[in-house]
Amino acid sequence: MSSSNFSPNPHSVIGIELLSQSLLPAIVELAEDKQWRVRLAIIDYIPLLASQLGVAFFDEKLGNLCMSWLRDAVFSIRDAATGNLRKLTEVFGVEWAKQTIIPKVLAMANNPNYLYRMTTIFAITTMSPAVTPQVIKDHILPTVQSLVADPIPNIRFNVAKSLETLAPLLRASADTAPLVESDVRPALTKLNEDSDNDVRFFAHRALITVQLTHRLSSLPSHIDAAHHPSAIDGLRAP
Repeated sequence: MSSSNFSPNPHSVIGIELLSQSLLPAIVELAEDKQWRVRLAIIDYIPLLASQLGVAFFDEKLGNLCMSWLRDAVFSIRDAATGNLRKLTEVFGVEWAKQTIIPKVLAMANNPNYLYRMTTIFAITTMSPAVTPQVIKDHILPTVQSLVADPIPNIRFNVAKSLETLAPLLRASADTAPLVESDVRPALTKLNEDSDNDVRFFAHRALITVQLTHRLSSLPSHIDAAHHPSAIDGLRAP
C-alpha cells in the first residue's frame, strides 16, 4: 500500500466494532498494568485515540477509565490524568466537559481522602484554560472556594495557587471579571491570614499577581508597562 493511501484514522480502516474487539481490551489491560510507566504511556495516547473514535464511543468505552486514573496511587499518573482531561476537553469541546467530566471531578472535592480533594484542585485548575469564563464561574470557582477552609494545609495553598490561575481567566470576560474582586480576592485575603506559613506564602504571591494583572490590564493597549513603572510601583498584598 502506498503512503498516499494510508489513513491515520483507525476506524476508517477496520471499523469501530472491530477496533473495540481488538484494541480496546489491550488498552484496558495496559491501563491497569503494575508498572506505572506503562499506564502513563497509555494516558498519553488517549487524546489521539479519542479524536479518532469519537465522543460516543469514548464515553461508553473509555470515560470511566480516564476518571479512574485520577485516583491512581502514583502522583505522576494522577498528574498526567489531569492533563489528559484538558486535552479531551480540547478534542470534544466545552459543553461535553461541562456535562460529562467536570461534574465527576467536582464530586471528588467532597471525598474524605485528601488526595482526592487535591486531585480535584489540580484537575480543575489544569482544565480551566480550556473552558469558558462562564463555566469557571458556574462550576469551578464555587468548588475552589469551598476548599478555602480545608483542614489540610496542602489543600489550602493549592487553592491559593488555583485562584491565582483563575483570576486572569475570569477577567477575560466582562460578565465574570467582577468576580475577581468580589470572590477571588477575599478568598486569597483569608488565606493570607492562615496559620500555616506555606499557605500564607502562596496566598501572598497570588494577591500580588492578581493586583499586578489588574493594573496591567487597565493600561491602554498601546502602552508598554515596561516603560511605565508607575503601573507596578507599590505593589504589595493587603
